[in-house]
Amino acid sequence: MKLFWRLLKWFIATVVLLLLFAAALVLLFRWVDPPSSAFMVRHWLAAESAAAGTQRLYYEWVEGPAIAPEVKLAVIAAEDQRFPAHHGFDLVELNKALARWRDGGRLRGASTLSQQVAKNLFLWRESSWLRKGLEAPLTLLIEAFWPKERILEVYLNLAQFGPDTYGVGAASWRFFDRPVATLNRSQAALLAAVLPNPIRYRVQSPSAQVRRKAAWIEQQMRNLGGPAYLDRL
Repeated sequence: MKLFWRLLKWFIATVVLLLLFAAALVLLFRWVDPPSSAFMVRHWLAAESAAAGTQRLYYEWVEGPAIAPEVKLAVIAAEDQRFPAHHGFDLVELNKALARWRDGGRLRGASTLSQQVAKNLFLWRESSWLRKGLEAPLTLLIEAFWPKERILEVYLNLAQFGPDTYGVGAASWRFFDRPVATLNRSQAALLAAVLPNPIRYRVQSPSAQVRRKAAWIEQQMRNLGGPAYLDRL
C-alpha cells in the first residue's frame, strides 16, 4: 500500500510539473514566435535519410498584419466558423459529431483552430485517446493566455499546406509565387481547401474535389460577411 501511494504521489507530481512547463511555454509563445513545431520537427527527422542537397521543408514565419485578411477569413470559414465565440472547444460541432456516431456514422473530429494549434505545436498527428487527453489542457492554456488574433496567427504559420510546406508564408511563395499579403479570395480559399489532408489534396493542379471545396469556402466567406468578420476576434 505504501508503494502504491508513493507511485501515485510521483505520478501526480510529474503531471503537475509537466503542466507547469507547458503553461510556461504557452505563456512564452504569446509574445515569442515559435521557431518550429512538433509536426515540423518530426517531419525533419523523418527526412534525414533523404538525398543530400534536396529541400526537405519549406517554412517562413509571417507576422499577422502581413497576412491577407482573405487568408485569415478563408481558414476560419473552412475550419472553425465559431472561432471568435468559443473558448477552445466547439460544443455545437462536438454534439453533431456524437449524434452522427450514435446514428451509425463514422466518428469525425470537430477540432477548433485552438485545438489544432495545441496539437501541431506540441503533440503528434496520429489520433488517440492519449493525444486527445493531452490536447485538452493545452487548448485551455492557449485560450487562457493568448488573444484570438495570436491563436489565428500561430495556426496560419504552423499549418501544413502541402508536402514539405508549412505556414501560409511558404505556401504563398511556393504555390502562387507572391507574398501572402497579396493573395486574393480565390487563392485564399484554395489554400484553406487542402487543410483537411495537405498530403492528398494539392494547391497545385487541384482536383475537382478541391475546387468544389474552395468554391464552398468562398461562399462561406461571403456568408460570414467578408473580412469585416475578423473584427469579432
